Amino acid sequence: MSAGRVRRIVVVGNGIAGLTAADTLRQAGFDGELTLVGDEPHPAYSRPALSKSLLLDGEDTSSHTLPPACHGATELLGVRATGLDPDRRLVTLGHGAALPYDRLVLATGSRARRLSTLPDEVTLRGLDDALALRRRLAHRPSVLVVGGGPLGMEVASGCLATGCRVTLVSQGVPLAAQLGAHLAGVFATAARDQGLTVVETGRARVDGRAGDARVVLDDGTALQAEILFTAVGDVPNTEWLAGTGLVVNGAVPVDSRGLARPDIAAAGDLAALPTPQGPRRIPLWSSAIGQAGAAARALVHGEDAPPHASEPYFWTEQFGLALKAVGHLPGAGEPVYVRGEPGGGPALMTWSREDGTATAVALNHRIPLPRLRRMARAAA
Repeated sequence: MSAGRVRRIVVVGNGIAGLTAADTLRQAGFDGELTLVGDEPHPAYSRPALSKSLLLDGEDTSSHTLPPACHGATELLGVRATGLDPDRRLVTLGHGAALPYDRLVLATGSRARRLSTLPDEVTLRGLDDALALRRRLAHRPSVLVVGGGPLGMEVASGCLATGCRVTLVSQGVPLAAQLGAHLAGVFATAARDQGLTVVETGRARVDGRAGDARVVLDDGTALQAEILFTAVGDVPNTEWLAGTGLVVNGAVPVDSRGLARPDIAAAGDLAALPTPQGPRRIPLWSSAIGQAGAAARALVHGEDAPPHASEPYFWTEQFGLALKAVGHLPGAGEPVYVRGEPGGGPALMTWSREDGTATAVALNHRIPLPRLRRMARAAA
């Protein structure tokens, strides 16, 4: 497949996966008609910043901004894709128009999973969500956060930092499922030291009516606050692909290059990558960038393009702690401390596994990312 025979490429999704795909298409030699469709009216922005620095930026709202795009695409922002005909190679848009394509990138991401349909339930997925929450936090309301994963803990940390009284409801120890017992213990200690009230439960549901929502725990206890925020996972945005045969178990399976079929690539939160455990979504910012770059090159160069090299990278900032991790988490058991010692101070640590892989973690340590990657390889 040569770039010269591909005249029109459409990228659906203007998040980091869509932006990266568009930029990489140009870098890979595609000089034809490029159209980028995004359902948000905003240019692409840093989604991780929404639950970190943006909640604490005072009058500054620039922490989420990205450098201007250089792909030169025709951008259709605030426009939703509503259907796809892969046989006729047409993308249907919300206002009824249809975009023809020779090659297509699916990068519509995911949305927040909700526990109810009540308007009281606040979630955080897009820039408008973050700005609305930030405005409400200015009045220092009481906050109830449901979800002990990275997003829930980051939002709880930001709410505490603005002076709110915050309670977090978690299914078990916060962050244990994502980071493992050792690191979760470090973060839980820091969170409680800063005043976070943690309630561990088996399951929780949102109940009540508009204006009077509450969280009911598995023992029947009901909790309420002025803001009810939930962070209980995400749902891939694949409904618009119904009937195409591209969606399996709610996601779009792709090959090692990110192709769902020779003329269609998928990247980001809606893509299921091949892993030793079967097709899996990897809904991480850094993974979306790597997936989109590989998929764009595959659309232009076909089998001559290299496969996506998956090396997970995760970071979080909360409760005065900053963590960077290269490799798969959670880490099982106790780590090897390369530098520092247990207790939450600056430290470098590794976990090695019998399958020959390893994870390297920097906690409150300003190690450059390339060096952290070398640590992980050395530990493996």
